[in-house]
Amino acid sequence: MADPTATQAVTPAGGDWRRIVALGLSLRPIGESDLGFLSTLYASTRMEELAQTGWPEAAKQEFLAQQFAAQHQHYMRHYPGAEWLIVEQDGVAIGRLYLVHWARECRIIDIAFLPGARGRGFGTAALGDLIDRAGDRFVSIHVERMNPALALYRRLGFDLAEDKGVYLLLERRPVPR
Repeated sequence: MADPTATQAVTPAGGDWRRIVALGLSLRPIGESDLGFLSTLYASTRMEELAQTGWPEAAKQEFLAQQFAAQHQHYMRHYPGAEWLIVEQDGVAIGRLYLVHWARECRIIDIAFLPGARGRGFGTAALGDLIDRAGDRFVSIHVERMNPALALYRRLGFDLAEDKGVYLLLERRPVPR
């Protein structure tokens, strides 16, 4: 995990994240104090799915806590050296962006925003900046087949690389410069 005391933004004004900065957003490494927010954010991405279960609220909350813990541990274990970033607006956490950089590929491990921050162009800006930062590398992401953001990825030039059943591996090829 990133340094738990690190709270400084990693978005230099107009730097690598120019679209993010232009929207008044900043990025900073996650820390231990962000786990509550990250758990809430994770839960917000599963609410629609869990609404169909008929489970009591307590069971949903327990399930979400277990699933978040498992996902978080998996990410930390399997992607050492990744960028674990909190997206902030006016100093308030609104999302997360997890990235791993390999020699020929930049993998988006996860990108998520709170419901009130969705549909406002923040994801488009982050992805546009990431594509620029990737340079001559592929940009890839695993997406659930029914994820509403699938249309956004396709609009930004991501194509199907592999169908993994529930998940699709999407890739955006580098644009020759």
